[in-house]
Amino acid sequence: MMDLRCAALLLLGSLSALSVSAEQEVENLSGLSPNPDREIFVVRENGTTCLMAEFAVKFLIPYDVLALNGIDLITEQASVSIPRGAQIVGKCGITESELHISWSDHSFTFRIFFSKEQHTMGSDKDAEVWEMNKVQLVYDTSDTTHFINAYNPGKRTASTHRLSALVTPAGRSYVCAAQQTLTMISSDHQKGITISISDLQIQPFDISSDFVFSEPYKCITDQREQLEQMLPLVLGLILGLIIVIIISVYHFHLKLNPPQPQLPRDRSLYKNM
Repeated sequence: MMDLRCAALLLLGSLSALSVSAEQEVENLSGLSPNPDREIFVVRENGTTCLMAEFAVKFLIPYDVLALNGIDLITEQASVSIPRGAQIVGKCGITESELHISWSDHSFTFRIFFSKEQHTMGSDKDAEVWEMNKVQLVYDTSDTTHFINAYNPGKRTASTHRLSALVTPAGRSYVCAAQQTLTMISSDHQKGITISISDLQIQPFDISSDFVFSEPYKCITDQREQLEQMLPLVLGLILGLIIVIIISVYHFHLKLNPPQPQLPRDRSLYKNM
């Protein structure tokens, strides 16, 4: 009887695990990007996309190396990117969401945390927005591919402090082609790790269509660059319009005031008149 009960419990546990995995799906679609440096990650719950992220990212990680004298320590720097085929785990919530990306046999894990809240944004008061409120990187300097001759190798954790980035109106995706830089402080003697993110589009909440970002909200840098690109065209159009107006006014003036025939100044020319 006990064996049957244990078997039933095991079966129920397996079915429960299957149902949980069926409720949430994570997909690494980086292979679909024409940019080899751009990653694409999707988290789906109950058959609907709840978090999407596309970006190119690079980490600059300082680490210690023993000097040639065998006493002093010198600092080297490892440049690390997320490779294709990285594993992801996602968490979607009403006011909090997370994306965890791991690679190189979990030698690296990059975690991004999002929150949604009421926030004063521009002229709007108490508008609902979402933001990236924390970024964390767990890395292992035992990974000899990136950390060559690292001193005292082992796992380290780096995190941002009081981060409020990518502030975006609720129901929209954040878009920024320009490079953005963040700094994390590592548990390895408070070293600063630099994250460079570009070609970014991300939305952790309120995705209305499966696998489709909502209306984009451009970062200030992109808006400024777009304005700088359009400014010469706008100035050219204004200058052309001014020239057309001046020519039109001149022709209109000639029609209203036709030129009068001038009498000769030499009085001898009047003898035949």
